[in-house]
Amino acid sequence: MSRRIKRMNPKPRSRDEREDSRPHQARGAKKAGPRPSSKPGGKPPRFAGERAERRPPKAEPERAVPAKPVEPLLPTKVQTVKVTADENNMRVDRFLEARFPGLSFSHIQRVVRKGELRVDGKRVDSKDRLEEGQSVRIPPLKLDAPKVVGELSEAAQKTLKALKEMTIFEDDDVLVLNKPAGLAVQGGSGMTRHIDQMLEVMRDAKGQKPRLVHRIDRETSGCLLIAKTRFAASHLTGAFRSRSARKTYWALVPGLPKPKQGRISTFLAKEESEDDTIMRVAQHGDEGASHAVTYYAMVETAGNKLTWVSLKPVTGRTHQLRAHMAHIGHPIVGDPKYFNIENWQLPGGLQNRLHLLARRIVIPHPRGGVIDATAPLPPHMQQSWNLLGLDASRFDPIENAPEE
Repeated sequence: MSRRIKRMNPKPRSRDEREDSRPHQARGAKKAGPRPSSKPGGKPPRFAGERAERRPPKAEPERAVPAKPVEPLLPTKVQTVKVTADENNMRVDRFLEARFPGLSFSHIQRVVRKGELRVDGKRVDSKDRLEEGQSVRIPPLKLDAPKVVGELSEAAQKTLKALKEMTIFEDDDVLVLNKPAGLAVQGGSGMTRHIDQMLEVMRDAKGQKPRLVHRIDRETSGCLLIAKTRFAASHLTGAFRSRSARKTYWALVPGLPKPKQGRISTFLAKEESEDDTIMRVAQHGDEGASHAVTYYAMVETAGNKLTWVSLKPVTGRTHQLRAHMAHIGHPIVGDPKYFNIENWQLPGGLQNRLHLLARRIVIPHPRGGVIDATAPLPPHMQQSWNLLGLDASRFDPIENAPEE
């Protein structure tokens, strides 16, 4: 009240008017640039709330502190972790690779070989499979600096484009490629370009790259299934082990197989020499021998000299289809390892390349439903089909072959 009464006094009013003009000038000055708010020990500023709102810009440099550079080697402490449901049935080396993306392959093998990594207190091999709920003791590790996911180089962009051109199915979990003949799935001696190496350009923000779920031979073209996530890899590899995956191949063979449809069941064992490695038909009990089963069916013939056959492998042994067709006397045309018919001449116009296509794959999707992917004939097989008058749109009799 006393303050309001004073303002009604004419004399103080003129002085107050002069003083009232000062805060307006001060507020204008504050907008133009910083100015001391009050004397030390004085009253807080009249517009402290507004000043508090203007403080964040001054604090921005503190929040925008640059991230610390990643050290080339980052040691970790001993830790014990539980195997999750997503990691169930995962190999030990894949488990470590997934948990620690920067861990080198050689380091993984070393800690496992020395017994530094334990599963439920026991030593394991890198290829042993884990079960949900198991305890894994992880020793101190040295992690390589994770690769920075940034702008791809020109070469990497070309590789990514090549993979996209091969893609016949893709979602967040799964990728199916139409692998061309002549491109290897994995590296080997003197191998500089292969699918596994090409997948490096698809690493995600966590450093994880897509994983191979199965393999097909270098000269075989067609459907190649790849898991984009750890979750998908676990489920898809499980489907292959339980034989829930159905694979159909097309091939061109000499002669007319008898009967027209049949089942080939043998044991196969690896036979190595200085120059080559092949699979030979073995006896039960032979060292390294594994049981292999293939169903076959004739689809169409060309002049009683060549036959288009549909093949369904129940098992997944190395070179299984090639060794089995050679075993029944009808090796696949263009096969450099198993085609052994003497004095046989390739019909004119056909290329001397392996005539084997991974035509179709049907497998349960990790998140429900079914993946059903089909690959077209590769150029050299399409040329042969055209020359021989074979119709690639014909019904494939092997689709309903019995399961084992």
